[in-house]
Amino acid sequence: MDVLEVRKQFPILEQNVNGHPLVYLDSSATSQKPIQVIEALDDYYRKHNSNVHRGVHTLGTRATDLYEGAREKVKNFINAQSTKEIIFTRGTTTAINIIAQSYGKANVKEGDEIVLTEMEHHSNIIPWQQVAKATGARLKYIPLQEDGTVTLEDVRQTITENTKIVAIAHVSNVLGTVNPIKEIAEIARANDAVTVVDGAQGAPHMKVDVQDLDCDFYAFSGHKMCAPTGIGVLYGKKEHLNDMEPVEFGGEMIDFVELYDSTWKELPWKFEGGTPIIAGAVGLGAAIDFLTDIGMDNILKHEESLVQYGLEQLDAIDELKIFGPKERAGLITFNLGNIHAHDVSTVLDTEGIAIRAGHHCAQPLMKWLDVVATARASIYLYNTKEDIDRLVGALTKTKEYFGNV
Repeated sequence: MDVLEVRKQFPILEQNVNGHPLVYLDSSATSQKPIQVIEALDDYYRKHNSNVHRGVHTLGTRATDLYEGAREKVKNFINAQSTKEIIFTRGTTTAINIIAQSYGKANVKEGDEIVLTEMEHHSNIIPWQQVAKATGARLKYIPLQEDGTVTLEDVRQTITENTKIVAIAHVSNVLGTVNPIKEIAEIARANDAVTVVDGAQGAPHMKVDVQDLDCDFYAFSGHKMCAPTGIGVLYGKKEHLNDMEPVEFGGEMIDFVELYDSTWKELPWKFEGGTPIIAGAVGLGAAIDFLTDIGMDNILKHEESLVQYGLEQLDAIDELKIFGPKERAGLITFNLGNIHAHDVSTVLDTEGIAIRAGHHCAQPLMKWLDVVATARASIYLYNTKEDIDRLVGALTKTKEYFGNV
């Protein structure tokens, strides 16, 4: 993978910010978009814009083909068995909420257990809190090791015959921990529980094979993988989706409507009420083409190399504490002495370096780490060693600026 050639595909990276060439290290929040995706959106709106499925005119047919073609690309990208298992949503949050509101409330009762970890994003905690409150189920948390990983022994001890749902991130958006999803799903299945995977930080960075993982549900967002904002995916095994009721009702998702009752379309459309996210799906399809051409294995290898380089360079800065395991996905979360993460981010921004600061929608994990906030530098396919060097240099300046930290 030639990262310099990759960078040329991202127009936004060519600019200066505060008088410095932009270093974008916030891809875990949202990735930048390559020209191929931007052009795909432009082409759709210029030439094909129409509503889908209902129209029989030429533009309607073109738009439908593009929309459903994107679904086919998603199916292949994650190796689902069928396009019927691919539901387009607004993003990971919406996808998890659909699972919680439809599958969760129908299949969980008082005395049952929902198993999570403390590393989860709020989007994979709050929906399950609501299910527990509505049903009388109990939330349980798999213990974290000191480095922010989980052991399979702890997984086995936490999941019991009363567990109905195990909801877990593929990759922690704070620690970079890559969880052993395949093994966790096997343990859950042995206890007749289903596995819900938050793939927001997984699908953009590594090859995902849902059949190999054998998880029941997998959710991810387009905007973190070079696609537009407002488009995401809910993958679910067909047997589950067939039994689930829609949570949004209206046009597009119906089969037949009478005055006092209605019936739903078959999968996947029964979950896509209203005018769908057509342009977003087209953009997601273009992003998948872009990432596939580069190769997900090549992207993962590049990120692994860069994050290890980053860990080595940052380790040389006195008073800088790094959170999470040594073996991790492409992000580094840290604090610099007693300097608040927001102040670190502000100073870095004056150097043209974009990072994330705050609780990262993971307040239970911040409490577990015993911090109020952290700074996070997240890496993607367009980042270079020079970006890391700029970060290290700017952090050294930040430390000097604040004096004795």
